[in-house]
Amino acid sequence: MKTLPFLIVALLTSGIITSCGEQTKDKNKIKTVKTDTVRTEGSQTLLQYPGKVKAAEDVSLAFRVSGTIRKIYVQDGQAVKTGQLLAELDPTDYQIQLDATEAQYKQVKSEAERVIALYNDGGTTPVAYDKAVYGLKQITALYEHHKDELSYTKLYAPFCGFVQKHLFESHETVGAGMPVLQLVGQGTPEVEINLPAAEYIRREQFGNYQCTFDIYPGKVYPLKLIGITHKANSNQLYTMRLRLETEGLPVPSAGMNTMVSILLNDGESNELMVSSNALLQENGRSCVFVYHPETGTVQSEEVSILRLTGDGHSIIASPSLKPGNIVVTAGVHSIRNGEKVKPMPPVSETNVGGLM
Repeated sequence: MKTLPFLIVALLTSGIITSCGEQTKDKNKIKTVKTDTVRTEGSQTLLQYPGKVKAAEDVSLAFRVSGTIRKIYVQDGQAVKTGQLLAELDPTDYQIQLDATEAQYKQVKSEAERVIALYNDGGTTPVAYDKAVYGLKQITALYEHHKDELSYTKLYAPFCGFVQKHLFESHETVGAGMPVLQLVGQGTPEVEINLPAAEYIRREQFGNYQCTFDIYPGKVYPLKLIGITHKANSNQLYTMRLRLETEGLPVPSAGMNTMVSILLNDGESNELMVSSNALLQENGRSCVFVYHPETGTVQSEEVSILRLTGDGHSIIASPSLKPGNIVVTAGVHSIRNGEKVKPMPPVSETNVGGLM
């Protein structure tokens, strides 16, 4: 029985040695981490604003003279062609006025031609000649004016489009310049958005424009800038107009809502972008682990968080970090400063999930 204590001691000693061996093995094991590359804060930033589709041509048509509407020849929603008669005023008064002026014009013209002929033959004075010429010019101008007024009693379509709405009915009296019909064109529609002052002052850095519609999922419409107003509205917003490029795409209708994306070229920037998973909070400060391929170790670097991008990245500032540096993005809570680590291989067809 004396051998029993020796067996117990031997077993305990063997267990201690095995435990120490496992601890040493765990301690020397190199941890695998996921890494990413530090980038300059997107030399291009994406701005997004809600917008609305506008007809390329959207006008309110009015008569240039006042009068009583004789007839409106079109209905709401009707397609019209350039030069098509849309509405007409009662021309009676303007016709009477023109007839009277025409009679006077013929009389003055006949007398002026007689005086001019006499003057050419030396039979009258220069004063009489000048009076005849000026009188003819005056009545001619009045005659042409009254002819124009008669023609203004008819309202024609200035372009091909659709009647959006008629604002008066037949037999109603309208004044000169009062809108009678609203007409929208058939041309390529436009998109209108409102820019805040903070983005308006950076308008020279705007690059590409595009928009999307909820009713056309998966379709992206290129846009071309038409112009930006240089005066803010009552809400301190600046209106931007863009032309839709619809080749091969469904044509949106005026009034539809859209989301416009603007690529902002920021140029040189000292701000850096890293995955938000790379950030570690320690003692009230933010830091990242920078991986050094030459030594295989990581080094903690303090950074300042400027803002989040909304796509899982953070914009940071650091005096020592540079674009192209490699930082740890997964495993930051299980490694220490100066520790040797092994970066996870990139995902490939034979390394699905990046686990090998």
